[in-house]
Amino acid sequence: MHEPAARDPPESRRPAITARGVRKHYGHVEALRGASLTVGLGEIVALVGDNGAGKSTMMKVMCGAVAPDAGEVVLGDGTRVEAGRFNAADRGVGVVYQDLALAPHLSVLENIYLGHERLQPRRPRWLGLLDRRAMAGEAEAALRRLGIALPTVEVPVNLLSGGQRQAVAIARAVTWARSVVLLDEPTASLGTRQSDIVVNLIRAIARQGLGVMLISHDMERLMRVADRIVVMRRGAVAAELPGATTTLSQIVEAMLGGIPHLPGSGAAPAA
Repeated sequence: MHEPAARDPPESRRPAITARGVRKHYGHVEALRGASLTVGLGEIVALVGDNGAGKSTMMKVMCGAVAPDAGEVVLGDGTRVEAGRFNAADRGVGVVYQDLALAPHLSVLENIYLGHERLQPRRPRWLGLLDRRAMAGEAEAALRRLGIALPTVEVPVNLLSGGQRQAVAIARAVTWARSVVLLDEPTASLGTRQSDIVVNLIRAIARQGLGVMLISHDMERLMRVADRIVVMRRGAVAAELPGATTTLSQIVEAMLGGIPHLPGSGAAPAA
């Protein structure tokens, strides 16, 4: 079960990002059927469901990578997320895809600042001289805040372990995020120790006041870290469950279309 966290309850948090009535078709396939969900600032929301439930499509719509056919996505400051006219990083939405999207032959520093390079002050901008000292100092501070230990930020990413690469991808997203970080299968293909490191990173992100939404099939760790578990089924939100008290059987029941019985809810177990 989820370990108690000393953070505000979900209902008291301001929204970081909200999706309302999102629909998406791919030909005759209805990937999303009026799905709605909210991630609060400082909240960890786990998005679960069977393959084809609509999880990845929902994440892509929420970060502006895919345009919905209907519905809307709005940030906490009222900014509408619109595909084609919305740069997630520039708007403070961090995204970590399952393939990480790192440049393996570049250093950790260069990956974190890719597209956000800082030029040397008091030098003509047309020279394009990078202020590597300032960038390295900020990158090292960002890694320390997340508890990430690396020998140097100048090491090429292709020399790192799988868990270290995942940590760098998360650190890059958090460095430029101002409201929410979206993670797609952050522990996929990782060993036990590396997966536990990623779980600690997710907690560290929430402690910084950022909202976190993660897609994962790693149910054991998901229940340990999530404040709220949103179950998707056939393109719609089937259930929203409290992370602190929900059991695996209740999640599976919701994934199969049942209505999970929660203690104190007064609802009868699904037949």
